[in-house]
Amino acid sequence: MSRFWSDLVSRLNPYVPGEQTESKSVTKLNTNESPFGPSERVIEAISKCVGEDLRLYPDPRSLALRDAIATVEGVSNSNVFVGNGSDEVLAHTFQAFFNSNKPILFPDITYSFYPSYCRLFDLSYEQIPLNDNFVINVDSYSKENGGVILPNPNAPTGIDLGLAAIRKLLENQSKQVVVIDEAYVDFGAQSAAKLLGEFPNLLVTRSFSKSYALAGLRVGYALGQAELIEGLHRVKDSFNSYPVDRLATAGAIAAVQDRDYLDVVRRKIASNREQLISGLTALDFLVLPSATNFVFARHETISATTLNQELRKVDILVRHFTRPVRIEQFLRITVGTEAMVHKLLKSLKLILRH
Repeated sequence: MSRFWSDLVSRLNPYVPGEQTESKSVTKLNTNESPFGPSERVIEAISKCVGEDLRLYPDPRSLALRDAIATVEGVSNSNVFVGNGSDEVLAHTFQAFFNSNKPILFPDITYSFYPSYCRLFDLSYEQIPLNDNFVINVDSYSKENGGVILPNPNAPTGIDLGLAAIRKLLENQSKQVVVIDEAYVDFGAQSAAKLLGEFPNLLVTRSFSKSYALAGLRVGYALGQAELIEGLHRVKDSFNSYPVDRLATAGAIAAVQDRDYLDVVRRKIASNREQLISGLTALDFLVLPSATNFVFARHETISATTLNQELRKVDILVRHFTRPVRIEQFLRITVGTEAMVHKLLKSLKLILRH
């Protein structure tokens, strides 16, 4: 602990991201990055931007990118906010809308950045337990609160809540902002964006990191009615009025416009996910239902710690969460290419024989 730290910094318990490695020999299935590269149109668009104009600031309003997103989503650009990755969009969201003395509600097993944001912005929060099947029960959120945030599908479980349940939640939470974090929605879930016209308190956040394979560019966005979007802009313009750079803007526009490539990637992920689930099940793993580009699984007899360690020995990285205790025997495994899936299953067969 540094003697120069503020009291706030001393109390923080920062989010710990998944391990990164520069090794080309490692099969990396621990951070839910896309196993496929971005669209060729993305590479071409970014290449065209590399030139003299990099001396200039980007458009502080990100209008071209917001227009491109709005066209695909069937909304106005006044309903779109963009930022440096969905994590920054979420950070602005916590600052803009979660400021009451009442607790922010989110699941006990979910994206672990949420409690980190609450500590950073000095917000009280309450973690609502998932049910015995690791599913969010929206009835449990019918209590006094200062806002609700849920990932759909949830992470790290991968389970899709369903649009009917989200509607029910919104109907019961008309006085607070409800944020639906849709980082993984493109892999099999229904988007809550369909409900934006009905619920002025709904904010939907998205990421370009997963389905668009642009984790290295750091672009995310939010969808909501104009009043909420304006609130996000007020926070952003008080923090950094030039959020998304020229290269990221060009790449994101090209990505969102190449719907054919997005569909190809989604189909490949869905197919490889089914192969992974089938293979794990045959090896006596319990695999939770997944609508994402990862699966959450535990073996019937071998501990997650042992499996994680043994996989590392053969250069395969998966994610092991030891907290909360309910999930300490689960591994989160990114859906890779067919070759990656085959290598993982083959390695697990060998490990389980010993």
